[in-house]
Amino acid sequence: MGQHQLPETMKAAVMTEPGRIIIEEQVVPQPAEDEVLIQVMAVGVCGSDVHYFEHGRIGRFVVEEPIILGHKCAGIVAAVGSTVTRLKVGDRVAIEPGVTCGRCPACKEGRYNLCPDVQFLATPPVDGAFVQYMTIREDMVFPIPDHLSFEEAAMNEPFSVGIHAARRSKLAPGTTLAIMGMGPVGLMAVAAAKSYGVDKIIVTDLEEVRLEAARRMGATHTVNVRNEDAIAVIRELTSGVGVDTAWETAGNPKALQSALYSLRRGGKLAIVGLPAQDEIALNVPFIADNEVDIYGIFRYANTYPAGIEFLSSGQHDVMSLITDRYTLDETQQAMERALHNKSGSLKVMVYPNGM
Repeated sequence: MGQHQLPETMKAAVMTEPGRIIIEEQVVPQPAEDEVLIQVMAVGVCGSDVHYFEHGRIGRFVVEEPIILGHKCAGIVAAVGSTVTRLKVGDRVAIEPGVTCGRCPACKEGRYNLCPDVQFLATPPVDGAFVQYMTIREDMVFPIPDHLSFEEAAMNEPFSVGIHAARRSKLAPGTTLAIMGMGPVGLMAVAAAKSYGVDKIIVTDLEEVRLEAARRMGATHTVNVRNEDAIAVIRELTSGVGVDTAWETAGNPKALQSALYSLRRGGKLAIVGLPAQDEIALNVPFIADNEVDIYGIFRYANTYPAGIEFLSSGQHDVMSLITDRYTLDETQQAMERALHNKSGSLKVMVYPNGM
């Protein structure tokens, strides 16, 4: 597929205001010298996309003009810029959605997820991946093996959050882990923990369909917090001691408190989920008395190659998480499905160039 065969125009799903997405015809972008053009094959609808769709803002990021949502994506290299060396037309790839500056102290330290100038797909004012074609700098693009599907490659984005949480909280084989909240990030966090050889993975959620999915991903024990006391179950499963590590992925204050109380003395807490409110009551004497280590988790850095390797190993049934599939023309329905069917849908996937 040479550059000359590219169409001149493409479809893009544009959110004109919260709750309303229209399909527009746009010019296919030209890659700059250090960029590649991607034919987008699969885009997962993410919690942040749904949040922008419903509320028009997340914290300090506000949708002020029409925006294209979607950031977890994979596709095929359709054209390359003049200085691109790592990739060629026809490569199947996963896309890391945050283009960082590479020059600031955070980038130079290898913690580029903290770059103040990051251009993150579908974070206002940057457009995202609900398009047939998009350009992105070549260093954010990673080849995938032929046997890895575009859907699985798109899921490397939430999977990366789990890898980053594992590295930050020094997750070790043979240890015990509790994960609170089994949304898509929580489910992929289970898969990441399994890749790290954790002995016991105990998970909590309100929805049975999500707990069932967590078992498929590798959870050894599930707790439905509608009718079970998470702390009591975790104590029981750890001979009264508590878990070595706990991750909160739901952004829920009660889940965060449960995660803290589930820990053994000297345990580690990773905060992955972003709650709606800024301040949450936490038991400070408990934290000090038990020497709890607390890690904030913001996206991920340097995780994509490892994630692709883990997902390519065949030990994760990621495809079973995809419950709903839509074409680009149906992006409005895809977003509504993800918003209103939280008890039934796990991962909603959009196919900009056909299924």
